[in-house]
Amino acid sequence: MNTGSDRGAQGSAAESAAESASESVTDATEQTTEEAPHVSKAPAFIKSRRTLHLSWQVGVFVVGLAVIGAGVAMLVLPGPGWVAIFAGLAIWATEFAWAHLVLRWTKRKVTEAAQKALDPRVRRRNIILTSAGLVIAGALIGFYLWKYGLTPPWNLRDQ
Repeated sequence: MNTGSDRGAQGSAAESAAESASESVTDATEQTTEEAPHVSKAPAFIKSRRTLHLSWQVGVFVVGLAVIGAGVAMLVLPGPGWVAIFAGLAIWATEFAWAHLVLRWTKRKVTEAAQKALDPRVRRRNIILTSAGLVIAGALIGFYLWKYGLTPPWNLRDQ
């Protein structure tokens, strides 16, 4: 099972340098960050033995899965669900290349969303929509209280 976490940095770095040299000049506004290939964060004595390394990867997978499962449960229960899900993904990213790519993509999307939310026009629109919703909800609650008082809806008789 090749998870991509046991690749050496030498061969991939040479390939990366060759690809970089053959690429045309990118747009100045586009950010290009070259990162080293993902390498397992396991200790050297574990990486040196295939069976031990596979056991390490299974352990990392199980721990990450448990943290993500707890995060999913915390989405409906009290607790920081999304934080736990991202923490589980970060645990997986220490060992698996695919999780590292997903985590990097997620960080980029969260940063883009944060920048979009800080846009003054979007922020103003959100404040206006929230205010309008609160006014409508307040009017509906006020009308109900005026018409029926503090009687719960399930105790109302035909009036």
